[in-house]
Amino acid sequence: MIPVFRPVIGEKESEYVNDCLKENWISHDGKFNKIFEREFPKFCGAKYGIGVTNGTSALHLALRALKIGKGDEVIVPDFTMASCGFAVSYCGAKPVFVDSERETWNIDVNKIEEKISDKTKAIMIVHIFGHPCEMDEVLALSGKYSLKVIEDCAEAHGAVYKGRKVGSFGDVAAFSFYANKVITTGEGGMLITNNEMIAERARWLHSLAFDKERRYVHKEIGYNFRMTNLQAAIGLAQLERIDVIIEKKRRIARTYSSCLAGIEGITLPSEKPYVRNIYWMYGIIVEKDFGMSRDLLKSELFTEGIDSRFFFTPLHSQPCFSQYNYDKKDFPVSIELSQKGFYLPSGIDLTDEQIGFICSKIKEIKKRYQ
Repeated sequence: MIPVFRPVIGEKESEYVNDCLKENWISHDGKFNKIFEREFPKFCGAKYGIGVTNGTSALHLALRALKIGKGDEVIVPDFTMASCGFAVSYCGAKPVFVDSERETWNIDVNKIEEKISDKTKAIMIVHIFGHPCEMDEVLALSGKYSLKVIEDCAEAHGAVYKGRKVGSFGDVAAFSFYANKVITTGEGGMLITNNEMIAERARWLHSLAFDKERRYVHKEIGYNFRMTNLQAAIGLAQLERIDVIIEKKRRIARTYSSCLAGIEGITLPSEKPYVRNIYWMYGIIVEKDFGMSRDLLKSELFTEGIDSRFFFTPLHSQPCFSQYNYDKKDFPVSIELSQKGFYLPSGIDLTDEQIGFICSKIKEIKKRYQ
């Protein structure tokens, strides 16, 4: 079976982890925590980094660092991982979902303004599958309405928008280092920011919000979101070769696009001329004129030893958000993406021969059902 993704762990990761074990510093606040929290934000073009337990906790911490709470509203893409809506809900705030645009599958920036109310405090954007969102428009809206901007960069480490890496535009950004992300720490994530006050508050909250004068006094609810030194050791080793990893991801995408070009009924991922898409996963849309459904194609590929994954289920349709009574008429694109989209194997150890095999099977299956 060709997996959707398989992490690649090298000798440097083992070396750094063994260093932690030898020094018997395996928990938080070790030397690798400090280096990783310095070097990763620097890679992204930001000043401060706080390592956390996962990407969801990074989003939650970002919202709490911005003091978003009960009665507030946060603009969130409808087409994304449920973690985005969860993080807003953890704070007692309401996620207000916005439809996607068809070309890049990112939030439709032209539909954000109509969802802004006097309760809106922030816009959370997600760089879906590694393609940067239209940040100029988002920042213009944030300035017009005095809103905070949270970048969810879980799928977009190293992606570039008009010469700047994602994560450096918003008030705060959240990254995930789950096993299938561009770089991994197994689990783990990081909050980054250029704002010192936000960084200080986030660092305080992520480590149980101990009072500075009396350690076991807590004036606010804090969290145990700390990244271990072991995780940071793996992350630092991965970061040292992130440029190579990104180029491999882009090579895989180029090979797929070349092999699948011209197949009627398949829409390939895009890359606008002023961005660098890092193609976290290589997704495709199975259109009506392909001759068979997305679900059937996925099933047939599985029988041929090729794994894949459906696109996200729109957040407005999730049972856990049903109390808000969202109108599905507001989300035609995200619904369409969820019904027609899926992504193919995208691990950096994927060979050209494997990509050729996958593409040939797609062509064979299409022909078989014509």
